[in-house]
Amino acid sequence: MADHHVRRQGSDYAQAFLALLPTGPAWPRHAWSTLAQTVFGLADYWGFVDGRAADLLEIESDPRTTVELLPDWERSFGLPDPCYAEPLSVYDRQVALVQRMTILGGQSRQFFIDAAAQIGYTISITEYRPFMVGIDRCGDNRVIGDGTYLRDEFGHAIVDPLGHPVANGVLSEYPYVLGPPDNRYYWTVHVQNARLSWFRCGSGQCGVDPHLRIGLATDLECLLNRWKPAHTEIIFDYANLENGGPMAGTP
Repeated sequence: MADHHVRRQGSDYAQAFLALLPTGPAWPRHAWSTLAQTVFGLADYWGFVDGRAADLLEIESDPRTTVELLPDWERSFGLPDPCYAEPLSVYDRQVALVQRMTILGGQSRQFFIDAAAQIGYTISITEYRPFMVGIDRCGDNRVIGDGTYLRDEFGHAIVDPLGHPVANGVLSEYPYVLGPPDNRYYWTVHVQNARLSWFRCGSGQCGVDPHLRIGLATDLECLLNRWKPAHTEIIFDYANLENGGPMAGTP
């Protein structure tokens, strides 16, 4: 919840100033007097200053809502990130700032899925390993799915190539592939949607940001390649974009 500060109008400052003046016939307080009108006119400036200070405290101190101080926030946290090649809206810059401030790092599948979701992408991950004697068995060891997360004898979830539960009555993929040991150093990121940046009131700039910007996944590829374990390589799969996957950022 945003912080809220007491906001005082120019009239509040005028009343306080009038109360400090001497009393007597030469110091009239009624609203139509020249003195009162002068005080109220001058005090309007302090009401404006008070409002601007409250805006800075309530809005600009929060990286999720800052606009005027956004360049200063970005400079403090080493932004803009070179991974973002396309122009970013104010909202996208706020998202990148919050991500830079809060990200803790990790190597789990969920870490990469969550990091991609934070910048507007829905992804799933497929990992590979070669056939291993003593663990795998020869023959067809696929299973028939029931729509839930089935697990093998080692407790690993059996999923389809997109990381989802295997549909009811559908055969799962093979849990391993024949090939060199280097297979285990590759993993596939399935990108399931285009990244859409919609204009947002309060963070978008009228006359500058378009109603909708369709971004390429160059930022996603750059960030994941930066964060991936150094001994691995990522294969990016965009095949699911043709299947009408969900669009990120849809209002």
